[in-house]
Amino acid sequence: MPRAAPGLHSLACLSLLGLAQLAQAQPGSTPASQAAASDPARAAASPMPARRVVLSISGRLLQNGLPGGPALLDQDQLAALPQHSFVTKTPWYPKPHKFTGPLLRDVLAAVGAQGETVEALALNDYKVSIPMEDIAKHPVLLARLMDDQPMPVRDKGPLFVLYPFDADPSFRSALYYSRSVWQLKALIVK
Repeated sequence: MPRAAPGLHSLACLSLLGLAQLAQAQPGSTPASQAAASDPARAAASPMPARRVVLSISGRLLQNGLPGGPALLDQDQLAALPQHSFVTKTPWYPKPHKFTGPLLRDVLAAVGAQGETVEALALNDYKVSIPMEDIAKHPVLLARLMDDQPMPVRDKGPLFVLYPFDADPSFRSALYYSRSVWQLKALIVK
């Protein structure tokens, strides 16, 4: 697994802190609002998402070398990670589209994922295992935007695991199509 970029470690640590810090928060404020008030850049790295959770990551996660609890991420936290885009044709749309979001390896590094596979789970309970080696080797995207717009659930959103199908003909196969999970809700690191 590649090392996280500078600054992502703090996202991992803060995202995994847990409910104990909520009990210590000042009355009338949340860790997210405290972070946003003191440093807007930290708002995306708050222990509990300020907005609606769109992705839960659990399983083999490490925080400071110790097992961590599940990471709950909202769109703002995902947008705070480095963003990547590519245009590709897919079997699910009649024409190519531009997809934007963080690389899946960056998301997993940010939460301290330490495993061999990642089980991706969709809203309709479709699930598939993706080898961590695949995620490290290829620019697998956790798309949150299509054509620069958020993706609604009815259009395969809010999150879509995608391979750059047009970049490598080997991606145009049943194996990689099956690993492209739309309406992603959870990742379990094993």
